[in-house]
Amino acid sequence: MTQTFVKRMKRTAALPALWLAWCGVAYAQAPDAPAPDMPATLPDVGSLLPRDLSPWGMFLNADIIVKAVMVGLALASLVTWTVALAKGLEVALARRRLRKDLQVLAQARSLADAARQLDERRPVAALIEAALAEVEASADAADKEGIKERVALRLSRVEADAGRRMTRGTGALATIGATAPFVGLFGTVWGIMNSFIGISKQHTTNLAVVAPGIAEALLATALGLFAAIPAVVIYNVFSRSIAAYRALHGDCTAEVLRLLSRDLDREAIHPAKGHRAGATLAAE
Repeated sequence: MTQTFVKRMKRTAALPALWLAWCGVAYAQAPDAPAPDMPATLPDVGSLLPRDLSPWGMFLNADIIVKAVMVGLALASLVTWTVALAKGLEVALARRRLRKDLQVLAQARSLADAARQLDERRPVAALIEAALAEVEASADAADKEGIKERVALRLSRVEADAGRRMTRGTGALATIGATAPFVGLFGTVWGIMNSFIGISKQHTTNLAVVAPGIAEALLATALGLFAAIPAVVIYNVFSRSIAAYRALHGDCTAEVLRLLSRDLDREAIHPAKGHRAGATLAAE
């Protein structure tokens, strides 16, 4: 009985060893488990590193089309500030001269008196010259109201020509203010499109890959706004300044007509004196 018990114990102790041996053989004969899918080529580590995201660095790394848009917007901004400086000085000086000329016309007793006090290069001198030219051309006309009407027509043309000369250059500001945001938006759309193309080629949506291209594209929109906003503001300022200049020019025109009416009334009362004054002015 004792021997039978010992044999059973040996068989029981051998079972774990047989189980472990069988598992080892099965594991050795089993096929290798498939490895997880790996990309054929790993992305370059340098491409995932942050690029220079300063404005100059983004410009250098941008696409050629985006670069062209940025350069054009920078030139438009330069034009804006150049026109602002030049036209600002021109309008300020012209308004100051008109104020002085208006004071001279208000104190003058006749057109001849005003012409003697004003320089020939002054804007008001053109008004006086046009008025006297029409009076001389209508010397044989008896209707004084007709002379005043014809003089008023000449003066209105001189005034309109002065207004047109003063508005030269402001059209560029209006064009830049209206088109610069859309030009910048075009650069942004082009840059974002290139960014998505790069994402599809690299098969990754890593933020380090996406962010630089989008930032470079948005820089074009920022430059468009940088060029457009000052252009619109400066254009509005010049519109008000030129409107004030035209108002002053209109006041000078009214003063010239007033002096003309006074001279015609004096000539009607004293014909000889009026002819002498006209001859003296023509000689000067």
